Amino acid sequence: MLFKQIKHHGDNFSYIIADEATKETAIVDSGFNSDEISRILKEQKLKAKYIINTHHHGDHTAGNEYIRSKFDSKIVAHKLAKVDKDIEVIDGHLLKLGEIIIKVIHTPGHSPDSISLLVNSKLLTGDTLFVGECGRTDLPGGSPRDMYHSLFHKLMKLDDNIEVYPGHDYGLKTHSTIGAERRTNYTLQERALDEFIEFMKEP
Repeated sequence: MLFKQIKHHGDNFSYIIADEATKETAIVDSGFNSDEISRILKEQKLKAKYIINTHHHGDHTAGNEYIRSKFDSKIVAHKLAKVDKDIEVIDGHLLKLGEIIIKVIHTPGHSPDSISLLVNSKLLTGDTLFVGECGRTDLPGGSPRDMYHSLFHKLMKLDDNIEVYPGHDYGLKTHSTIGAERRTNYTLQERALDEFIEFMKEP
C-alpha cells in the first residue's frame, strides 16, 4: 500500500492511499493541497478513483472540484454531508482500492457528517481526534454528546497499535497511535458523559 501524508499549504493534512498493483487511489481531504496532490498523482501514474471527505468543512473540501475534473474521480462523503458528492456512505461502509479495503466509521461530534477511515493499521480521523487534542464541538452542527460517543465508544475501542493520522497538524507530532493518545491525550481522560459535556464548554 502506498500511503502519503501531505501538508503543502497551511496546517491541513491531505492523504493519498493507493494500491500499488492496480494504481487505484483515494485522496482524503483534498483541502488546500490539490496542486501537490495532482503532482504526485501524475508523477506516480496513479488513478484517482475516490476523493473522500472526512466532513464538509471548506478547509477539507476546497480541492474537490479541481481534482474531480482533472482526474475523473468520484467524491465520497457521509450521507449527511452538505457537499456535492457522487457516492454517499454511512457507518460500516467499505470502499475498495484494488486489494485495499477502507472502512468508514461515522464519528460525529465536530460535525454531524464526520467520518474516520480505517485502512489496515492506519486510522484517518479528520477533525474528530488530533494528536493531543480532539475536535471542537462549538461550530454549527457540533455536539459534545456525539463527540463523547465517537471518541470513547468507537475510536477508543480500537487496538492500541492503530496509527492515528489527523486532519490538522496541531500536535507535537504529525501522527500518533490509539495507545499513545489513550495514555497522554488530556481530552481522553476518563469522564462521565455529563463531565465531558462540561469539559468541552471550557475555553
